[in-house]
Amino acid sequence: MADLSKLDIMYVPGIGPKRAEMIKKELEVYTAEQLLNYFPYKHVDRSRIYYIHEIDGNMPFIQIKGKIVSFAEQGEGRSKRLTANFTDGTGFIELVWFQKINYIRTAYKLNTEYLIFGRPSLFANSISVVHPEIDVYNPELLSMQGLQPYYNTTEKMKRSYLNSRFIQNAVAALLQLYQEPLRETLPSWLIREEKMMSKDEAVRSMHFPPNPDQLRKAEYRIKYEELFYIQLQIVRYSFNRQRTVKGFLFPVIGEVFNRFYANNLPFPLTEAQKRVLREIRVDVISGKQMNRLLQGDVGSGKTLVALMSMLMAVDNGFQGCIMAPTEILASQHLETISQFIYGLGIKVELLTGSIRSSKREKLLKELREGDIHILIGTHALIEDPVVFHNLGLVVIDEQHRFGVEQRSKLWLKNNCPPHILVMTATPIPRTLAMTLYGDLDVSIIDELPPGRKPILTLHHYDNQRASLYASVRKQIQSGRQVYIVYPLIKENEKMDYKNLEEGYEHIKEVFPEFTVCMVHGKMKNAEKEAAMQEFVSGKANIMVATTVIEVGVNVPNASVMIVESAERFGLAQLHQLRGRVGRGADQSFCILLTSFKLSETTRQRIDLMTRTNDGFEIAEADLRLRGPGDLEGTQQSGIAFDLKVASLTRDSELLEYVRNKAIAIIEQDPDLTFIQNEILAWQLKRLSRDKIEWGFIS
Repeated sequence: MADLSKLDIMYVPGIGPKRAEMIKKELEVYTAEQLLNYFPYKHVDRSRIYYIHEIDGNMPFIQIKGKIVSFAEQGEGRSKRLTANFTDGTGFIELVWFQKINYIRTAYKLNTEYLIFGRPSLFANSISVVHPEIDVYNPELLSMQGLQPYYNTTEKMKRSYLNSRFIQNAVAALLQLYQEPLRETLPSWLIREEKMMSKDEAVRSMHFPPNPDQLRKAEYRIKYEELFYIQLQIVRYSFNRQRTVKGFLFPVIGEVFNRFYANNLPFPLTEAQKRVLREIRVDVISGKQMNRLLQGDVGSGKTLVALMSMLMAVDNGFQGCIMAPTEILASQHLETISQFIYGLGIKVELLTGSIRSSKREKLLKELREGDIHILIGTHALIEDPVVFHNLGLVVIDEQHRFGVEQRSKLWLKNNCPPHILVMTATPIPRTLAMTLYGDLDVSIIDELPPGRKPILTLHHYDNQRASLYASVRKQIQSGRQVYIVYPLIKENEKMDYKNLEEGYEHIKEVFPEFTVCMVHGKMKNAEKEAAMQEFVSGKANIMVATTVIEVGVNVPNASVMIVESAERFGLAQLHQLRGRVGRGADQSFCILLTSFKLSETTRQRIDLMTRTNDGFEIAEADLRLRGPGDLEGTQQSGIAFDLKVASLTRDSELLEYVRNKAIAIIEQDPDLTFIQNEILAWQLKRLSRDKIEWGFIS
């Protein structure tokens, strides 16, 4: 049998070179195997025929048998349409086409018995079906139809007649051509143990299930496999890293750490911070490389924990570094840490792309000779000329802003990989963290330092602007600063949400006595940094911005965050935006401005935001309401994050179950060399083909 993973889809019956090019471009399906793994998004029971008198406009799909009794054309140009009067003897419905009108008129005959399938809609008390599927009625064909698959295609494909029916026919032809069972991808012992169907039966049933029960079993088998192999790869990486990657020893809690703890702590550590420091301490005296993810809401004290971890390194003769995503965030880390360590004799420097070459040369020389203890910087840290004397601990802030390959270059800055502490202010639900960061140990700071007041979140409608602006004016007059965030940069005719450019002009008119600056993602970096610096320094009273400010800027003086058209934002995004205020001791406010017309889901989001400041509760709710979204793109292991059937939200229990199964297998057979696990090693190799295995690198 041919290797379907190497068979170009152009050779699938009915496709050919021209159609293959469009499928490759639009669906990213290149091989026959990928076509078989392009599963339907739903199945519709085509065995049932309705009578026209039974139909109403609320039914998702209908199938009726009858005859076309007349055609009529209406409208002109782009609004031209063809309608057909269709009857089954119990009533009449209208069939409507806006495309291929000449073809339809010649292809379908009057008074011929057809089977019509489509979505009914009710308009002016009459039922119509737009662009129905039409087949000549065949009782034998009907009895064989059962659950019919429906495949996602693009508008461009549909214009070339490559619709769901075309994909269905291509898959059917391929399965008919290759009668031999598809190659198994799970070991026989695991299939028996889990009482699952074979790969061949699962794939065939995913496309053409004989009944709903068989479809459910096929879906379970495919979901199990998808989640299992992602977890197996992550668990194997983690296990091998712990076995093979040695770490620097920091046995001493020395003079610098103790002096800092006794004299320089800006506030008493919370119990959560103490717990995380104990976890880090265990890592750095274990002889193994630390690879730890530190989660904590904005303002929870992650930077302080990172500094104290670097002081452990300094006390043991090592250097530490922090890599931040922007120059302004790196500069703020420098300012904060310099204040924290004042008087301790620790040299901290900043390295960014904008530092002049003369200063850079001096800095790089001091770094090589070990005179700099802590280096803070941006991507500039990973450049080849940056050579450390003895780098022992790397802190990566807001890690999702960096690619894994970028971060991996920090490994090469010493002869043994330094300890890695990855920080994020984006709370990640447990099931998602298990998959995205399954090879990292996770620490959580889940309480705020003393003296921090919880941010008060309020929901206002657009018509309450006048009273809101009066309150904002009082805040600014008392010395505070304000963020106003908009969802769009320029007006979109299809969306009436407030846009940034109009908003900027409006705010300048409303507050002529105050300085207003503007920041958005399409500005040049230098312009953006200058505008942000104007706000950070206090020269600007109001910053009008897009979500570009959601991560990074620390302005303790900013006490008000107004989010325009808050219905446009997801929960996680709203929570991140809210975290820009509340950095000082004053009471801070987050105002969510919306229109009156809100969907039920949006109301749930807004209500949750006004009810809680708990980032993890919000993240779990966001995962339930929206799905994993962009987080899937940050997958850390060597396997691409490619879930076709499984869902991290809906299948969280199965995810935990298969992870435990993967752990049990790797504990017994770390290198997957046992003969019964041969197929696991083979499949992992296939899934990781053409990918650099970055999984060891946090």
